[in-house]
Amino acid sequence: MVIIGLSKGEQTLLISTNDENEATSLRGTSRFLSHISGRGITSCQINPRLCYLKGSPDCCNNKCVNLLTDAFNCGRCGKKCNYKKICCMGKCVNPMTNEKHCGKCGNKCNNGTSCLYGMCSYA
Repeated sequence: MVIIGLSKGEQTLLISTNDENEATSLRGTSRFLSHISGRGITSCQINPRLCYLKGSPDCCNNKCVNLLTDAFNCGRCGKKCNYKKICCMGKCVNPMTNEKHCGKCGNKCNNGTSCLYGMCSYA
């Protein structure tokens, strides 16, 4: 076990590393010592099953996301929905006017009615 102590004025940062080279600290790791951390082991790029444990089925840019509902990764990684649109079932839709997703995902208007301002049969 190696303990590294850095001090600047009254602030002291202590980082201890165990045999597996994982850094532990109460204040986190500074950007100068970030290469010591074992974060690569817990990334979803290396182990995609980590996302299932967190409740998100997909991994995009080393983050667990749901491609069916994430507005920044809608349907595929990196596909962003435009302003006023939300991601429903992997497609960007406008909930203010979409009759299949009126006001929210999956809220379908009845036959013969339209979606206006996010409400079915408005006016």
